[in-house]
Amino acid sequence: MSTITRRAVLGGAIAAGAALGLRSARATAAAASGGASLPLIVDGLDCSLVSEKFLDLMRQGGANCVHLTVGGIAEDNGGSPGFGTLYEFADKYGAQMVIARSVRDIREAAQAGKIAFVLGWQDANILDGPLRTSRVFTTMNEDLRAYSQLGLRVIGICFNNSNLFGGGCLEQREPLTQAGRRLVEEVHKRKLLLDVGGHTGEQTSLDAIEVSKGVPVVSTHTNVAAINPNMRCISDRLAVAIANTGGVIGVNALCDFHNRNAKSALIHGDQSPQVSLDKHLDQYDYFRKLVGVEHIGLGPDFEFGTNWSVQGEPSADVSLNWPYGESSSGGLLYIKDYENISKLPNLIAGLKGRGWSQAELDKLLGENWLRVYERVWGA
Repeated sequence: MSTITRRAVLGGAIAAGAALGLRSARATAAAASGGASLPLIVDGLDCSLVSEKFLDLMRQGGANCVHLTVGGIAEDNGGSPGFGTLYEFADKYGAQMVIARSVRDIREAAQAGKIAFVLGWQDANILDGPLRTSRVFTTMNEDLRAYSQLGLRVIGICFNNSNLFGGGCLEQREPLTQAGRRLVEEVHKRKLLLDVGGHTGEQTSLDAIEVSKGVPVVSTHTNVAAINPNMRCISDRLAVAIANTGGVIGVNALCDFHNRNAKSALIHGDQSPQVSLDKHLDQYDYFRKLVGVEHIGLGPDFEFGTNWSVQGEPSADVSLNWPYGESSSGGLLYIKDYENISKLPNLIAGLKGRGWSQAELDKLLGENWLRVYERVWGA
């Protein structure tokens, strides 16, 4: 047997063993719960680099599905893997993961012991350039059709700053533009899930919800502005508006959104204390009381394997509203004992300690996301 063949066989055996391990772990847990099938767990937003180690972290945390930020077709975008990178990864690790285009794909992947990847954009900036032509709306229609056929299933509007479509979180009062209205309409026509709030400003988000006319919209990764007035956190008004569409709010695990605001903006990120898990749990309790447990999900925004930093972005000296703390070491700081998806059991234990029932946890951990996915995409 040639070296290449032996490597291929060994790689296949390792991949199959990993998949079997996940199935065995969930089978053991199901047996412990009386044989009942376990609800699926969805990581509602993640920016980690795809790797075998990332798959290991997903399995350790018990997650079945991850909404992963993706870039352009062939190239990476802002540190996010491109579609080409992800499909090459899927070719190599097909025994462990699958790119999901439907809720059926997610459920079938879980049954097979695989992790389902849902692909999404945090903003529509990639469409901004082509739209500044005489073929504005035709180009958007063609591009969204192509990307949706590649597997794109979630799309945001802005990333902190304003673009052709509306205002980012640093321009909270900027409205949805005419191009933005057409974008929202096309997103729903293509049965893609619209992501508002968080990186997108409040007025643009509220306008987008109005245009959506009953279709569920979500905020994939944000926090409570009433607890900490960071520009990336959403107001009670916007949270209620999202819930009223039947949507879901994903809770973010970045420390900055828990303790950084205009008053603390001059404190460097690595000088600010790491936020405790207990303080993070306050976010879930607040949203549960405000909008109900049916409208909350995981949206941790983990960036495992990346070296993302705030270099090149406005400093606190320039803008006291900049959402992220500066760090001399680079990178972002996450909640203590919830630094990546493998630490999810710590979060679950913490919520149980606060009196959350199993039924409530099941909704938070996955049922809510799957409900919205199915309502928007179809089964």
